Amino acid sequence: MMHFACHNKSLKMDPYRFSYSPVVERPKLSWPNGARVAVWVCPNIEHYEYLPAEVRVRNPWPRMPHPDVLGYGGRDYGNRVGLWRMFEVLDKHSVRCTVSLSMSVIEMYPEILEAMEARRWEYMSHGYFNTRYHWGYSEQEEREVIEHSKATHLRMTGRKLRGWFSPAISNTLATPDLVREAGLDYICDFYHDDQPTPLATKHGTLMHVPYTMDLNDALIHRQPVEAEEFAQMIVDHFDTVYREGSENGRVMCIALHPYMMGAPHRLKHLDRALGYIRKHKDAWVCTAEEILDWYVANGLKPYQQHLGKEA
Repeated sequence: MMHFACHNKSLKMDPYRFSYSPVVERPKLSWPNGARVAVWVCPNIEHYEYLPAEVRVRNPWPRMPHPDVLGYGGRDYGNRVGLWRMFEVLDKHSVRCTVSLSMSVIEMYPEILEAMEARRWEYMSHGYFNTRYHWGYSEQEEREVIEHSKATHLRMTGRKLRGWFSPAISNTLATPDLVREAGLDYICDFYHDDQPTPLATKHGTLMHVPYTMDLNDALIHRQPVEAEEFAQMIVDHFDTVYREGSENGRVMCIALHPYMMGAPHRLKHLDRALGYIRKHKDAWVCTAEEILDWYVANGLKPYQQHLGKEA
């Protein structure tokens, strides 16, 4: 059996984007009012094309030939029915969300935009359609999608778009550079930490706000997991980062899809999990932008100084 050892500390996982830093060695990160953990809830409100205009690296609908009525219908259910159930539970627990948003949704479904605006929700772009993957895009093609997202968001909300999460997690090597070039402030395409991370780009620092593929109800779609177990995963995850947060603040993201947790038999489990978190007064239930702004103002400089000492 071969064994490989590396004693060169200058070797990094990704020297261009971010440096390695063990969380146990970092400066203490404190959240507002001494909160141990910053919890943000991220509904993925998406649109899937009935007949995808692009079939490149991967077919957006695995059932062939198109149309995949079963796949499309299930996701359409989320926007027509499931989302409206989720609104009720999120309102019950006073959760203001940051949405991973297919930007086409707010053009096609004004009722959804009106409901989200009434709740003062934030939006990060999840591309325009969730059936248009960015794998294999040229820089110009990807740049045009990002700019289109910016323009759509500004036109429909009157606000600057600040965040990016590539559609179907289909980023390219250039994505962080293009996101920063477009003037956005954060990205969620990496899943490598429980605290925000500065990423290097050709156009300056881009912040990463921790997203999750573990506490993501897409597990129900892809793996033998159901809502009761998923809710218990949320509780167990929270208990761990809440305990760790007494020493150094953590971020916890809960990623949801209306066509999954908005189903009638699953909603009560989401209700239970959010109710459990809300019992903890030193859990900061917030948005991605609130995490970003607090960290940039209070945590970024100590972290950068720490990296400088380690270099």
